[in-house]
Amino acid sequence: MGSSKDLAVGTVAVASLLIGSMLGSEVSPTDNPALYLHLAFTATFFAGVFQASLGLLRLGFIVDFLSHAAIVGFMAGAATVVCLQQLKGVLGLIRFTTSTDIVSVMDSVFSQTHQWRWESVVLGCGFLFFLLVTRFISKRRPKLFWISAAAPLTSVILGSVLVYLTHAENHGIQVIGYLKKGLNPPSVTSLLFSPPYMMLALKTGIITGVIALAEGIAVGRSFAMFKNYNIDGNKEMIAIGTMNILGSFTSCYLTTGPFSRSAVNYNAGCKTAMSNVIMSVAVMITLLFLTPLFHYTPLVVLSAIIMSAMLGLIDYQAAAHLWQVDKVDFCVCIGAYLGVVFGSVELGLVVAVTISILRVLLFIARPRTTVLGNIPNSMIYRRMDQYAEAQTVPGVLVLRVDAPIYFANASYLRERISRWIDDEEERTKGKGDMGVQYVVLDMGAVGSIDTSGTSMMDELKKSLDRRGMQIVLANPGSEIMKKLDSSKVLELIGHEWIFPTVGEAVASCGYILHSHKPGMVMDSAAAHENMV
Repeated sequence: MGSSKDLAVGTVAVASLLIGSMLGSEVSPTDNPALYLHLAFTATFFAGVFQASLGLLRLGFIVDFLSHAAIVGFMAGAATVVCLQQLKGVLGLIRFTTSTDIVSVMDSVFSQTHQWRWESVVLGCGFLFFLLVTRFISKRRPKLFWISAAAPLTSVILGSVLVYLTHAENHGIQVIGYLKKGLNPPSVTSLLFSPPYMMLALKTGIITGVIALAEGIAVGRSFAMFKNYNIDGNKEMIAIGTMNILGSFTSCYLTTGPFSRSAVNYNAGCKTAMSNVIMSVAVMITLLFLTPLFHYTPLVVLSAIIMSAMLGLIDYQAAAHLWQVDKVDFCVCIGAYLGVVFGSVELGLVVAVTISILRVLLFIARPRTTVLGNIPNSMIYRRMDQYAEAQTVPGVLVLRVDAPIYFANASYLRERISRWIDDEEERTKGKGDMGVQYVVLDMGAVGSIDTSGTSMMDELKKSLDRRGMQIVLANPGSEIMKKLDSSKVLELIGHEWIFPTVGEAVASCGYILHSHKPGMVMDSAAAHENMV
């Protein structure tokens, strides 16, 4: 149902911790484990309903707030966090923090130095080196891609055989151990829709559902960016929501697209979402028949597999490119990275999206206005700060507005245009040239306008009239024309002062200036009609 080819679904640490903490604050998992389990299934059901509803309501546009810079930082931060979590297996620690931030992880690691197991460190580093070498070989020789794809399974087999032959579990190497065979029973009858706990399950489901959805879409979009394709946020929401609804019926709690699982899936060379089906069938067969075979699988090997997949997803070159091209995008990237590493995955997403939204708001609230000049021997007008050969036209000031005109920027634009006029008047007065008689606004980049914008245009028209100047509009879009017409501003400006191009607008103004006295600008409408 989803559009992502690389998203591997499963449980995630963040959602698990949130469900545990929110439900655990009201119901003890040790005193009343059955109720706790039923509430977890119910919260998963509500999360799925909420997620699917967002997709059905076509709210997938929220994915657009995850920019390329945010994704680069999010991926690097998530990869760093996952790698840090694997230190538990590599160092052979029994107890480890449930927090994901780097401060808590480092505190947990260095407060237990006396429990580090050198055997586990050697084995973990050895398998990590093996996995990285196989990836390097596959990158250098694409025809040998199968070496990197087979490396994780090879590591599991070799690690299990090594532990079995050497009895390494008796020397500090932790193994998976006994796994119970079989599948969990259906849980449809376990869902609770009655007081007093339904509101707790509803609240938990909505909060964790939003976070899981944001993480899943972010991860899916991250890998889509790597493979150069697009994902549909609405489809992802519906797919993840449906998955959680059905999962709540089969003894599953909240699932999404975890970063570590998707990274291993991606690193193994999976090309389509069919890999999830194959993976689920393989897991089912394993749970039914093969769990005894994993008794001797060392946890340190699994940690090495995850770490090797994570290291390949920290894109240093992309971050350096962002620094060179756009410092604000680099701040978005670093904000996402630091938010994930020092806070949590959801905090990193919030920081990145917040910075991105603030940037958009700043661009809208303080749009760029530039003076255009004429390229000699043509009717082309370009920015004078970009084209040194561009020249001003005597008596005509050409300005371009590079953003929609909304309530947030209407006052700023009016003041900015007035300052441009004052600066031009001062410049021409100092040189003894003709003052500004016409103000041509290039509206080609103005995609929309609201009532505050039309009011600003009305005020600007009246202000220029008092100064003996005429406002001229060039290349306004159809939506702009409709709004100006319905607000009577178009009638106030005059249809004769609307032109399809800047060149035609300036040519008309120039004709009137050369045919009549400069002081007769207010009566130039008749002259314009004569020219036409």
